[in-house]
Amino acid sequence: MPPRSGLGKGLDALIPPGKTTSSGEGGGVTQVAIDLIQRNPRQPREKFDIEELENLATSIREHGVIQPIIVSPGKNGIYVLIAGERRLQASRKAGLRTVPVVIRHATDQQLLELALVENVQRADLNAIEEAEAYQHLEKEFKLSHEAIAARVGKNRSTITNTIRLLEASAAVKQALVNGQITGGHARAMLKLSAKAQEELLNKIITLDLSVRTTEMLSRKYSGQKPVSKKKISRSANVNDLERRLQSSLGTRVALKHGKKGGTVTIYYYSDEELDSLLEKLT
Repeated sequence: MPPRSGLGKGLDALIPPGKTTSSGEGGGVTQVAIDLIQRNPRQPREKFDIEELENLATSIREHGVIQPIIVSPGKNGIYVLIAGERRLQASRKAGLRTVPVVIRHATDQQLLELALVENVQRADLNAIEEAEAYQHLEKEFKLSHEAIAARVGKNRSTITNTIRLLEASAAVKQALVNGQITGGHARAMLKLSAKAQEELLNKIITLDLSVRTTEMLSRKYSGQKPVSKKKISRSANVNDLERRLQSSLGTRVALKHGKKGGTVTIYYYSDEELDSLLEKLT
């Protein structure tokens, strides 16, 4: 499989090409009966777009499977899928009896890592599926957030912030899966009770609230005093600079500018957000 950008270590680094079975010696392509290939039990993705699969099946009927599926030998002649589940499902829909595969040995950890890498690179996972996969790597295989980040080609703070989404209430997590809110909305509500999260969630969806507004309302719900706003006459240029800084850093920024200089105050609300800011600023 050709290397792709954004794949972290990638398939060839996680499972060296030399580790093949005799039927796929040297990493070559071989045909395997489709009924002998089972789903990767570590696959974090639960749902696939039906229309997308139908379109791929139509293409496979006409052109065949262009890119081989990656499998690992299992027990009793069965192979475990490593990468290419969409191609496998579409091949079944297309009525194929065999598919081209590259056979490689893989541990349970590698099965999860590679399925995760493939889906993250394609942006196929929803935020909760991605968070659960990272958590499996952390808890079951004792990988640090830094190690996970290296494998999937993301920043450590991204891994930490994604895993934190699992602390959200059931309603907030379902809204994330449905695409009704973003991870930023969910993280802004994490310190609230489940009931308060659901109340604020309804407002976010009904009023189409921004992440920044959600953060301010979340502080209000938790009893924190809102940041006082002093009416100070400022130029449109200073206001524009403040908005640009907030957009770039993804958090609240207060810019005070005078004839002899000024100050820039950057706000953060968790250790993870501070880490993320430091990565952007250094």
